Amino acid sequence: MANHVNRVALIGTGFVGSSYAFALLNQGVTEELVLIDLNKEKSEGDAMDLNHGLAFAPKPTKIWYGSYKDCESADIVVLCAGANQKPGETRLDLVAKNLKIFKSIVSDVMNSGFDGIFIVATNPVDILSYAVWKYSGLPQSRVIGSGTILDTARFRYLLGEHFNVDTRNVHAYIIGEHGDTELPVWSHADIGGIPILESLNDEKEKLEEIFVNVRDAAYHIINRKGATYYGIAMGLVRLTKAILNNENSILTVSCYLDGEYGVNDVYIGVPAIVNRDGIKKVIELRLNEEEKSKFEHSVSVLQETMSPFFKG
Repeated sequence: MANHVNRVALIGTGFVGSSYAFALLNQGVTEELVLIDLNKEKSEGDAMDLNHGLAFAPKPTKIWYGSYKDCESADIVVLCAGANQKPGETRLDLVAKNLKIFKSIVSDVMNSGFDGIFIVATNPVDILSYAVWKYSGLPQSRVIGSGTILDTARFRYLLGEHFNVDTRNVHAYIIGEHGDTELPVWSHADIGGIPILESLNDEKEKLEEIFVNVRDAAYHIINRKGATYYGIAMGLVRLTKAILNNENSILTVSCYLDGEYGVNDVYIGVPAIVNRDGIKKVIELRLNEEEKSKFEHSVSVLQETMSPFFKG
């Protein structure tokens, strides 16, 4: 019997999508990568350019410009299409226009016979993840948003920079909406088993400064270069690896809550175990009272924003 060949279908080859494809090739994550975009020439050019780097890649990868029919055999469809966040816009400002785009895309993907896992990267990612679940009819566990995977990485980076410790040895989470109402889980943040709250006990202002720089990072980057794409591309590759390699890794992704954290019927960023089946389990952190209140606020903002589009 032939071995299974992993195929990733990328829809949307703008800044984020093309950066993801480049990072995917560099890390040798999948055997096949198909690029799908309304801008055929751009995607064909990306496929050509990526193929010219195969001689330097760690593993062979078949890369081509394709169509929605190529999603039928895909293990993962990654959604990076949609309108981008412009200077002065919040991620939630993008809701209406991107919901319309996604309804059409998801319909085309599902009509191909696709039966794999969706990864959603387009903003507002929590609401669009909920939409993909609704539009696709797939189980909740097989629709995953990038959630706060990037916010958590930014958090770990800034804490590592402050303490002069390798980012990979900082254990801390950002949860909630990927946006203005997200929150740091200080009560579970540690370096080498030592709680960060103990280390920064007399530096409350520093704690807030670090978090604000995490929360507002996208705005600062957008003002300087127009868009953010390298960090999220790396986060998407990390999520792809966790799925294809059946890792059972814990990542802060946007997933459906069905009673966890006392919340129902919403996609939002929380730690979850990710493997070949998608979301294996949501990790319920024991939040302190302040964190609970902030998380509930984040949930309510998402639900209020979604309610006009998903009534009943």
